Amino acid sequence: MANIQSQIKRNRQNEKRRLRNKAVRSELRTRTKKALEEAATGSEDAGDALREAIKRIDKAAAKGVIHKNQAANRKSRLMRRVNAAS
Repeated sequence: MANIQSQIKRNRQNEKRRLRNKAVRSELRTRTKKALEEAATGSEDAGDALREAIKRIDKAAAKGVIHKNQAANRKSRLMRRVNAAS
């Protein structure tokens, strides 16, 4: 346990960020899975699900949860998988 006040505060901030990042990453995985499922079933909501997944990936990159290159890789991979499924 830290004794220095600034480190105690830093630990609190890190914990808050960790929980927020965890929620964002979970949301990314959920939206990606949903987009792939919609594309596989050929639903008319497939486009909306894909748009929402890409939007979440971009938001995560903008907030610094994932790196911008990682966001580009995820979007590219998602588009390839959706196109292959449909």
